[in-house]
Amino acid sequence: MKPEYTTKVPKTILTKGNGFLSGYSYSLNPYAGCSFGCSYCYVRQMPIAVFRGAEWGTWVDIKKDAAAVLRKELQRAKAKGPVTIFMSSSTDPYQPVEHKERITRSLLEAMADDPPDFLFLQTRSPLVRRDIDVLQQLGDKVRVSMTIETDLEHIRKHFSPYAPPIPARLQTLELLRDADIPAQATIAPVLPSSEQFPHLLRPLVNRVCIDDFFMGDGSGGKRTMRLGVQSLYEEIGMEQWYHPTAWRIVYDRMRQVFPEEQLAVNLSGFSP
Repeated sequence: MKPEYTTKVPKTILTKGNGFLSGYSYSLNPYAGCSFGCSYCYVRQMPIAVFRGAEWGTWVDIKKDAAAVLRKELQRAKAKGPVTIFMSSSTDPYQPVEHKERITRSLLEAMADDPPDFLFLQTRSPLVRRDIDVLQQLGDKVRVSMTIETDLEHIRKHFSPYAPPIPARLQTLELLRDADIPAQATIAPVLPSSEQFPHLLRPLVNRVCIDDFFMGDGSGGKRTMRLGVQSLYEEIGMEQWYHPTAWRIVYDRMRQVFPEEQLAVNLSGFSP
């Protein structure tokens, strides 16, 4: 189903960090809504989605002229102190519409001209490779966090059929590595994976973040439970992976090939 797109001109683009993002001074969302529509996305339970009156994944608001707004807000924010930005907290900045609209790229260009102290760029899309040239300009002031919840394509298709394929995400991490852009693999949420998963990631990154529904949805797993995600595990006979201790399976496997200082769990993996 093709999402419904709406264009809006935002009055403001930087949102003060709080809650999960309290380690950041601001969050930055180039879009509202996300056409990847992942079954487990915690944003489904947030007011922006709940009060929309439409299924998550079927609508996207495009924030036109966002870069011009950001340029002004960055100057004001810097006058108040250090500026650390999380992009994005409630959408994917590289969802399909970005191919055409290039809102995210325009925001990166604004930040390359007037860099924040740090930018954490969270995505699950290989499209981020398009902007390697701009990311290089930010140097060590940026970290790209590529979500790779599993190494198994049939699992990815079961839980997030509209999200990009896993092999393309792995290839993108390789391109980021070769371009010397700081990057991490983010296994969040933890989905069923194989023992080969750590060996796929080891050549690509020196930082891995692991998070699950119970630690990461902001409510001890209650938001995810309301989404009925457990039934998706039951459909494939993998209920044991929907458990507060399941993340340890992945962590222990990763620890066999990654030094412990390169592994982070929950909030520490998203910190500036």
